[in-house]
Amino acid sequence: MGEDLFWAIRGGGGASFGVVLSYKIRLVPVPETVTVFRVQKTLAQNATDIVHRWQFVADKIDNDLFMRLLLQPVTVNKSRTVRASFISLFLGDAARLMEVMDKDFPELGLQKEDCMEMSWIQSVLYWANFDAGESIDVLLSRTSDVNFLKRKSDYVQTPISKPGLESIWKKMLELGKTGFVFNPYGGRMSEIPASATPFPHRAGNIFKMQYSVNWEDEEIDADKNYMNQIRKMYNFMTPFVSKSPRGAYLNYRDLDIGTTENGENRYREGQVYGSKYFLGNFNRLVNVKTKVDPDNFFRNEQSIPPLPSRG
Repeated sequence: MGEDLFWAIRGGGGASFGVVLSYKIRLVPVPETVTVFRVQKTLAQNATDIVHRWQFVADKIDNDLFMRLLLQPVTVNKSRTVRASFISLFLGDAARLMEVMDKDFPELGLQKEDCMEMSWIQSVLYWANFDAGESIDVLLSRTSDVNFLKRKSDYVQTPISKPGLESIWKKMLELGKTGFVFNPYGGRMSEIPASATPFPHRAGNIFKMQYSVNWEDEEIDADKNYMNQIRKMYNFMTPFVSKSPRGAYLNYRDLDIGTTENGENRYREGQVYGSKYFLGNFNRLVNVKTKVDPDNFFRNEQSIPPLPSRG
């Protein structure tokens, strides 16, 4: 298919370039035993200090440890607060995990009884919130419990101060339901050059921020309410996230950041969202698109545009 096209479809949004009929996955080894944990802290349990410290640790800690942070507005004892959930996967046993955590992130207060050892495939079920003992066959199900949802994204390159975090908690409680998922970067991701694949958000990013809201009500007013909530939260976060451009993660497909009508202005329209998703890789993607699909047959609201014909 050509080196450029193969580069483009591995992170550039395959729907812009054609239909992939088959592919091979290069597997990586995992140990026989992995360890997971979930530790939750509310604001009354010093969540602000712990979240603040997490920003200085999560992208630099042992490469075998992934430590996601989930932030949600919740009700505890009839009072509204923000809950921080530290959800982790460690490629190794609990004993070595405790050594890593005691050395690099003692502020969390992880205890041995918080840790669960299992196989890697069992950890997939754990991360998907299935009950312990569930058969792995459940992974073959294509159904979902979520009726409606909206996701947005950002990248954080400078730790957010404690006063900044406190202002975020206040805004979350004011809006009502929108939460966050902070996914740490660093590790192997930051060792790979930004131009190696179309996905460019590597070295220099502490974590990816996902904005998250789900709802079940089918009424139009509910849709407006929750969409308005998450958009307000996104606007509020502007001072804390990447700039020029404000980066975004392609797989959360956010039409709020720009769309194209796929007309004569498609390149200029595509630059708006393309620069956020792909940074400096956008123009290379455009050149590949122009070679393999000059008539723009494969298109959508946020596809890679071909350059205008000079004929």
